Amino acid sequence: MKIRPLNDRILVKRLESETTTSGGIIIPDSAKEKPAEGEIVAVGVGKLNDKGERVVLEVKVGDSVLFSKYGGTDVKIDGEEFLIMREDDILGVVEA
Repeated sequence: MKIRPLNDRILVKRLESETTTSGGIIIPDSAKEKPAEGEIVAVGVGKLNDKGERVVLEVKVGDSVLFSKYGGTDVKIDGEEFLIMREDDILGVVEA
């Protein structure tokens, strides 16, 4: 199934959380926090401003981003979990 987000919404796939700490301690699933980092899978066309013109999104497909911990809506597509969020929920782009 393909999905295309509308307006300024973005489809993000969460990155997998770490299973061990830097000291080698294994973290059980019940103690893990959902990571607040992910990769953009799809983007909308941008929102309309007051003049009726499209404002292009600053992010693009393939960007690694940080987002607010409770931002977005969890969705399941073809058995995979994604988040749909607005561009405003993104805190920053991770650059290599």
